[in-house]
Amino acid sequence: MKTIAFQGELGAYSHEACMSVCSSCEVLPCKSFEEVIATVKNTKADLAMLPVENTTYGRVEDIHRLLPESGLHIIGEVFIRVRINLLGLSGSSLDDIKLAEAHLVLLPQAAIFLEKNGIRGVRVVDSAGAAASLVKSERKGVGVLASKLAAEIYGLDILAENIEDLNHNTTRFLLLSPNPDKTRRGNTQMMTTFIFQVRNIPAALYKAMGSFATNGVNMTKLESYMVGGSFSATQFYADIEGHPDDKNVKLALDELAYFTQSISILGVYPADSKRVQSN
Repeated sequence: MKTIAFQGELGAYSHEACMSVCSSCEVLPCKSFEEVIATVKNTKADLAMLPVENTTYGRVEDIHRLLPESGLHIIGEVFIRVRINLLGLSGSSLDDIKLAEAHLVLLPQAAIFLEKNGIRGVRVVDSAGAAASLVKSERKGVGVLASKLAAEIYGLDILAENIEDLNHNTTRFLLLSPNPDKTRRGNTQMMTTFIFQVRNIPAALYKAMGSFATNGVNMTKLESYMVGGSFSATQFYADIEGHPDDKNVKLALDELAYFTQSISILGVYPADSKRVQSN
């Protein structure tokens, strides 16, 4: 049986993402993203599940920093609809709650609900961990913003369901493995994720991006970030639709190579069905 490592405690949204991929797999909670990666590299887990971006909050910056140096390969993506619930001790009610604990990413996603009900949000390291802590401490007037899975695991009551401000609130997760998987193709829409650094010549990025336009390759994500603390060294992270063996993708990547110092493919994997449905 395979084991999937994730950041957080049991009941975290990352735990949900693991279950959506393999409900029979064992899961291994980790304290940090770095620990998740190290756990897989040390063969204590077979796979890693890491969040990369949220439709409300934006990108998870640590992941873009860690992925290129992780030595792991993206073999899948998972879209999880983040349904935020207010959890409380058994027998408590919404009117009893004066403050709610949650990971700093969740609090702004439920800001309208918290303000409307006069509840003060309190940042914690992990929402599911806060749920576990609440059960042990039995603090009155305290709630937790977390998943239904967390409520089930820790025996908390759901005092309010689906309190997120936006009804499209979704987090994209990446499934990572020590080994690349380029074989799963068939009729499935494929995604390719890579990083690159452009050459120090005029309009290099503009010309590099032109290779995808002229070859009809859809780029769904492009982000830049500094490398090594230098303002002059910029690395780009990109997602495109297609497989490197597709004729148009191969041509685009060949043209991109002319304008770049380096290109490194982080993963080739099937698109999540929710991505395909939205196209």
